[in-house]
Amino acid sequence: MRKTAAWSRHLAGLLALLMLVCSCGPLFASAHAEENSGPRYIAPELPSDADPYDPEHPEELSPDQLYAKSAILIEATTGEVIFEKNADDIMYPASTTKIMTVLLGIMMGDMNQEVVASEWAVTLDEGDSKIGLSAGETIIFRDLLYATMVKSGNDGARMIAETISGDEAGFAELMNQAAQMYGCTNTHFVNASGLPDDNHYTTARDMAKIAREAMQNETFASIAGTYSYSLPRSNIRRATVVTGANSSWLNPNQEDTENSPSTFYPYATGIKTGFAQVAGYCYVGAAERDGVKLISVVFYTTNSGRWSDSKKLMEYGFSQFVSMTPQDLYNQNPIVLETTGFSLDDDNLGRLPLEVKPQASTRTVHIVATKAEMETMSRNLRQIVLIEYTRENFAAPIEQGEVVGTMTYYPEDGGSAVVYDLVAGRSIAKRENAPLTLEEIEAAVRADTRLLPPLSVELVLFFLIPIAALALVIWLIRRIFFRKRKKRKSRIPKPRHRYFR
Repeated sequence: MRKTAAWSRHLAGLLALLMLVCSCGPLFASAHAEENSGPRYIAPELPSDADPYDPEHPEELSPDQLYAKSAILIEATTGEVIFEKNADDIMYPASTTKIMTVLLGIMMGDMNQEVVASEWAVTLDEGDSKIGLSAGETIIFRDLLYATMVKSGNDGARMIAETISGDEAGFAELMNQAAQMYGCTNTHFVNASGLPDDNHYTTARDMAKIAREAMQNETFASIAGTYSYSLPRSNIRRATVVTGANSSWLNPNQEDTENSPSTFYPYATGIKTGFAQVAGYCYVGAAERDGVKLISVVFYTTNSGRWSDSKKLMEYGFSQFVSMTPQDLYNQNPIVLETTGFSLDDDNLGRLPLEVKPQASTRTVHIVATKAEMETMSRNLRQIVLIEYTRENFAAPIEQGEVVGTMTYYPEDGGSAVVYDLVAGRSIAKRENAPLTLEEIEAAVRADTRLLPPLSVELVLFFLIPIAALALVIWLIRRIFFRKRKKRKSRIPKPRHRYFR
């Protein structure tokens, strides 16, 4: 009986526990459903009424031809906005956040120091992008920056934050301070990796400003243009090669297959991809052609759309802007001077075209502007360059190639002035039998060391002619005067009242 009673009590307990589990099951299911009920990525589509994009006419790009919900294109040198689509909408940046992370790492860290991965840095959620570092692993900071940017590793971003600020919260504060310094007005960071958070956001306009500042840093630009990086052996791991998601965009040797078509863009120079369910596919890109540098941002687009959207934006920018050196700009409207004392046989009537040639120490600079702006600058050249002549006058003779002045351009970036020589474009002969100029006479007098001028027919005539003229005048006066007196003395008076028979 006691055994039966014990079994009864055990059975009752099991039934009660089963009922409790069954009653709590919906709560667990509800909690699990709530955990996974966040926004899911939905691939954007082009509007049905959007005009088809014509790659032969990239200048006709319209916002409806981009998959991205938010996009912008700027000229990298000046920051001028060329194209935009919802550029001020609040967006999740995903891993494009690492642009700021790596930039601050470069600016504030020691590139050659060894850093050790902490347990927190390498403990990531399943599915998070990672380099593959282990707790206690030692890595050179330079290698960490490259690997973080190329592989988009969240473990690398956390290590950078710990190395610079000690923890991620302090590093996020540095990120926000830097964003404000770069002119961002709608950006806030809470982590170094770009993991989704309601308080981690930016706009396409702000991200373009951050990317522009980053690409002006030579070390960052080198990292941003890297699509594959060899990590050396560490104390835990063997040497390995990491490859980025932008390999097909930057790598000219990327194979083009049916399942993975190459999206290589020959003018691309970087910089960072990103993806999250709430952020969609993102890309911040940079490109350069013929001296024109562009930066594009596309947020919440498709996997292939981030490449096609970026290419459309870049091609639009290259169709709007041109790049010229000061020499190219001058050659559109060269200076032509009027000379004096030229030969009467000169078919160009003494007109002297001036050519520009860079001096030996002159660095190469480019002026980037729209076509209309470039034409205006060409017509008003003296407003952007300083012309100075070293020749006192432009009297013939003039030899082709003779340096007659300088043209100085002061770049807008504040760099050193660029100086070009102005040289004669052709030779101009002196007029035959032309009288000496005052300068030539003075030069001849200074060169003559004799006390008296040399005796010459011209000099004799120069002195004799006035004397002879004076003598002739005196002779004529005397001749006239004495002739009148002679006539007066020889006159015989006529008789009056006398008659001779």
